Amino acid sequence: MANNIKAIWDTDPDAKPRERTFSNDYVGRFRSGRLVGKQPESLNEWRVTTGDPVVAAKIAEMFGGEPEAWETDKEDSTEILTDAPSVDIIIENSDALDASMKLFGMSGLIHHCDGVKFLSPEEEKGDPCGCPAAFQDRKDKAKANRGPKPSVDLTFKLADAPELGLFRFNSGSWELVKVLHNVIADIDKTGGREYADDDTVTEKGVAVRATLSIVNVSYTTKAGRDVSYNRPDIKVTGVAEAAAPADLAKAA
Repeated sequence: MANNIKAIWDTDPDAKPRERTFSNDYVGRFRSGRLVGKQPESLNEWRVTTGDPVVAAKIAEMFGGEPEAWETDKEDSTEILTDAPSVDIIIENSDALDASMKLFGMSGLIHHCDGVKFLSPEEEKGDPCGCPAAFQDRKDKAKANRGPKPSVDLTFKLADAPELGLFRFNSGSWELVKVLHNVIADIDKTGGREYADDDTVTEKGVAVRATLSIVNVSYTTKAGRDVSYNRPDIKVTGVAEAAAPADLAKAA
């Protein structure tokens, strides 16, 4: 029998479900904020964007919220404002967590470094980037839009629906950068990944389970000013259940 599934939509093309066209195989993004008009708004629960109606429906089923269109020229044109401040995820290994420093201008990315050396463009890669050595000085320059700020990228699968595929989370949080080395160490230790003295990987290990959360931080300064902000948190909780028994024994 011929497959005539495409012909179903010939008479009503506007009703045809959006095709999956994600670059880099990401099926969606987890976001901790949004723009209201031109003002950024920090959220207490995760906002998920996707271009796949199947993924959108599953996210709403798992975490609450309703799939709705939002204004964007990107492929993830559906958003779900979930009720979940924390989700369980699977991280393949510490390579799924990447961090660099970026500054964008009118023409796009104008500064990309690791805090010491340029990472791009290719002709400047490895050259000193000129960023201040002190952490606070880097923050001050970034706040004044005269220096790069963190860009932390995490790719992961949902622990309770890994079949959906890979999601992405990106953050510019300085607070996350402060603890990123601990998160990477926890992923490597829990997953059984080891390194030789020359930093070459001697054991790939297994995937780990973790929680990706939005955490509220509130306090009162010595001057009596109330401060409240949200920060992302990644906490490794164990080896992913999907790991093969042989791998589990190897990582123990």
